[in-house]
Formats: sequence, C-alpha cells, structure tokens
Amino acid sequence: MKLLDDLYLFPWNSMTANNCNTYLIDANKRILIDPGHYHLFNHVRDELDRLSLCPEDMDMVIITHAHPDHMEGVRIFQGTDALVAVSSWEMEFIKAVAPHYGEALGIPDFEPQILLQEGDLKVGNLSFEVIHTPGHSPGSICLYWPDRKVLFTGDVVFNQGIGRTDLPGGNGKELKESIRRISLLDAEYVLTGHGDVVMGREAVKENFRAIEAYWFGFL
Repeated sequence: MKLLDDLYLFPWNSMTANNCNTYLIDANKRILIDPGHYHLFNHVRDELDRLSLCPEDMDMVIITHAHPDHMEGVRIFQGTDALVAVSSWEMEFIKAVAPHYGEALGIPDFEPQILLQEGDLKVGNLSFEVIHTPGHSPGSICLYWPDRKVLFTGDVVFNQGIGRTDLPGGNGKELKESIRRISLLDAEYVLTGHGDVVMGREAVKENFRAIEAYWFGFL
C-alpha cells in the first residue's frame, strides 16, 4: 500500500498468525522497518516483488524493538549489504536476559551493524529522529521522519490502543511517559506495528487524546 511517493506499508492482516506491519522507505536509500517473523517473510518478499525490488536492494533494516514478530526477519538479510540497526538499549537488555537470542534468531553470532542512539539519524539524504520509548520493551524506539511528518511507533501505540507491558522488561509507567513524549511531535501519520495506521493531523491528535483518556488508567 502506497502511503506517500517514497513510503509504503506492507500491512499484516491475518487473524491466524502473529506478525507485524512492515514499512518501506524507497528514496535515496531504501530502508525496511520491522521485517517481521522469518517464517512469514514471504509476505514482505511478495510486496517487494510487486515494486520490482528484493531484499538485496535494501540499504538498511531498522528494528523498532527486538520481539520476534518484529525482528526475526533480519535473518533474511544475512549475507546482503543491508545494515541492520537496533537500539543500544535493546541490545543491552537482550545480552543481559537472553544471551542465546542470536541462536533463536538463527544467527548465532548476531550483532547489528548499527546501535541506534537517541537523536538524529542520517541515512543518505534522509534525516530521522530516534526516540527512546521504553515501556513495551526496554529498548524500544520510535522513529520520526520530520520531512514527511511520519512517526513509526512500533508497539508503543496503535490505532486506539497501546503496547502490552506484561512481557519481560515491560513497564507501564515508562510506557505512559513514552506515549506522552511522542504525542508532542508534529505528526500527520502514525505508522503502527500492528493494525490500522492513523492518518491526518487531527486524527493523530485525537488518537493520542483517546489513548490517554482510556488506557492511561490501566498503566
């Protein structure tokens, strides 16, 4: 699904298998955000094929957080020129609580080429802001693309929903603060890790208002 001239959504709509939405930035550099499960990657591969692209055409793969339904697909990019980017906080957490995570991914010596830090991220002529947003996972990041007013939220917020906090490292107080922080951004597109995206400045604002009014009481 084409969202903007240089931005595509590969939505995951299956009710029988858990996987995430994947996003492609097709500009000066090609960036894939959250490739999903390894065994479900054909969904992404088919979407790329419709655009006459393949995994080998990607310059970077950015992971919003390291849950398998977002990250397992990095295995596809082993042996390609794509740089895999994961937050430094998430990698510290993985090494502390799941030292054999690489083996589970099918990449025993897994190390991302880029450890994301909070602040500006330049990829070719593209400029992003990396925002550390713990709560759903300790090292979760949101990625803000100011030139397009696009916010990639991973599993921090959804359309009328929030990420769960009952997984290892989850924290309701941190999630609440993360949501408050990203709600201040000038965003016209909230591109979520699951479910429908939120499009339009007023719709984005209303979504954050609704989340605070309803969900914050549970955090």
